[in-house]
Amino acid sequence: MRVSTNVAVAAALAVLTGGVLAGCGLTAPEDDSIVHKRSLVIGVKADQPGLGLKKGDRYEGYDVDVATYVAGKLGVPPERITFRTTPSSEREKALRDGKVDMIFATYSITPKRKTQVTFGGPYYVAHQDTLVREGEKAVTGVRDLKGRRICAVTGSNSWKRVTEERKVAAAPVEAADYGDCLAKLSAGQVDAISTDDLILAGMASTGAAVRMVNAPFTDEKYGVGLRKGDLAGCEAVNRALTEMYQDGKAGELLDRWFARSKLRTVRSVPQFEGCS
Repeated sequence: MRVSTNVAVAAALAVLTGGVLAGCGLTAPEDDSIVHKRSLVIGVKADQPGLGLKKGDRYEGYDVDVATYVAGKLGVPPERITFRTTPSSEREKALRDGKVDMIFATYSITPKRKTQVTFGGPYYVAHQDTLVREGEKAVTGVRDLKGRRICAVTGSNSWKRVTEERKVAAAPVEAADYGDCLAKLSAGQVDAISTDDLILAGMASTGAAVRMVNAPFTDEKYGVGLRKGDLAGCEAVNRALTEMYQDGKAGELLDRWFARSKLRTVRSVPQFEGCS
């Protein structure tokens, strides 16, 4: 009887301890890891040409293709992937609430975001640059945005890097997403869009009368967003990304989506942040 009692007490303590750890957010339950899933819901953008763009009921772009590759390495074929539009302002909540399993959505790794999300990768290191209308010759760098209207997407930090980090007195104009930004730029409602060069390259490849300034001023590490604490999933994602660069698939996908923009892309394996 004593043995049974001790076993019961030990089991109860294990459950209690596990509950406390999970409640503190120290780690995700092991069976919640993406490595155990037979199907995946992946958050992507729907408004970024070349990266994540929704056409009808399909998504296309570099992020979509990288997500499909990584999922395949995790044992999940394309027919068991569901892509879901995940705007910048909803990414952390979507992971926390379990609405998505992973996010590939130009998700820059930042110290603040790392307190809420476990990041695999980065799978690409982009650089912030500026997009203007084709005939605009006066803007040659970020400092030339002083006094000009720049697009400010809800949930994005890109415009703040101009006004707060670089202390450039530009005037932010709110936009719902980057598709809205491109429409506003084309219509003369904003003077510039400043964000990651891959996003801008995608816009420049649409045929719109715009041009990239080609004066980068930041490093933007695109991470794979995972539920906080999914360290096994993070390590599996990093192995898949390493293989993607080593087998040439990364270069193939970069050429497919950005060759027309003439953007010089990086083909070496990015330095990973480490899983935490």
